[in-house]
Amino acid sequence: MDHQIQFVHWNSKYDNITEAKKNPDGVAIISVFLKIGKAKQHLKAILEALGCIKAKGRKAHFTDFDPSILFPTSRDYWTYQGSCTTPPCEEGVTWLLLREPIAVSSEQMEKFRSLLATMECEVPIHLVNNYRPTQPLNGREVRASFD
Repeated sequence: MDHQIQFVHWNSKYDNITEAKKNPDGVAIISVFLKIGKAKQHLKAILEALGCIKAKGRKAHFTDFDPSILFPTSRDYWTYQGSCTTPPCEEGVTWLLLREPIAVSSEQMEKFRSLLATMECEVPIHLVNNYRPTQPLNGREVRASFD
């Protein structure tokens, strides 16, 4: 399972995410792994909005959207202090990786894969393989919320 949805949060005591990334208590990322399986019906609103936000810098507004529909039933997780996965890979990120993946259909996954890492005026580059290889623990402690 190398596909995931990440919920990036920054501490509101900082003005923006750029400032938050400079601090050890600045950023928390919740990661939900995806697996191919049965279509997740709750994704309909998000998948319909992907056409509006296909390129970098675009926005779509949601009303009454509950992001917990993207979480698995189990809230068990692993956590560790790490870094951002994109350059310059700033340290100080609290990672929470949910243990249980959610299932999406192949068609739903293809819609996510249609997103671009580039702006509309740039040569299109799809938002895939946008991660760095797994890094050594370097003395980091990985904790679990479960036994």
